[in-house]
Amino acid sequence: MPGQRDKHALRVEIRARRAAITTADQQSEAHALADAVAGMDLPDWVCAYVPMRGEPGSTALLEALRAAGARVLLPVTGPPGPLSWAEYTGVECLRPAKFGLLEPTGEMLPTAAVGRAGLILVPALAVDRRGVRLGQGAGYYDRTLAGADPDARLVAVVRDDELVDRLPEEPHDLRMGWALTPHGGLHRLGEDQSTE
Repeated sequence: MPGQRDKHALRVEIRARRAAITTADQQSEAHALADAVAGMDLPDWVCAYVPMRGEPGSTALLEALRAAGARVLLPVTGPPGPLSWAEYTGVECLRPAKFGLLEPTGEMLPTAAVGRAGLILVPALAVDRRGVRLGQGAGYYDRTLAGADPDARLVAVVRDDELVDRLPEEPHDLRMGWALTPHGGLHRLGEDQSTE
């Protein structure tokens, strides 16, 4: 399928760029993202994730969410399919898990817990201005976000140069409404939307 080949080539390219990011740049971006979420009007529950393998951000973003009064759910991976969740209560609650992830050690909640969140921060390799997200390719989030509250704000977290004009799209792709970038902050996405 041509779309799959296009996505594969993009994933390879973006992963290579991410591998070249310096530690200083990574830390600067992580602080900027933490500052950005600290300034947002947050709901009671937020779904987030612990960045890995060059993804922008750090646990500082999770701490900023908690400091602002939000309860934070992080994904817990299992077999391919929708994600389960557990509450993040601080860095001391994280343990190594499959795929090199860090996951909370607390009570595992079912996939339906995603429906609690009014804000869902979604990892992405890139997102386009229409809201099409390029993920890692395993489909965990595509399967999970179908259970999100329809009014939840879906936010792809990417570097500034990973917010692009257009990405390949497939019928199962669920569009994001927003992008959060380190230097550009929060961007509204959609066919006729400009960035904010």
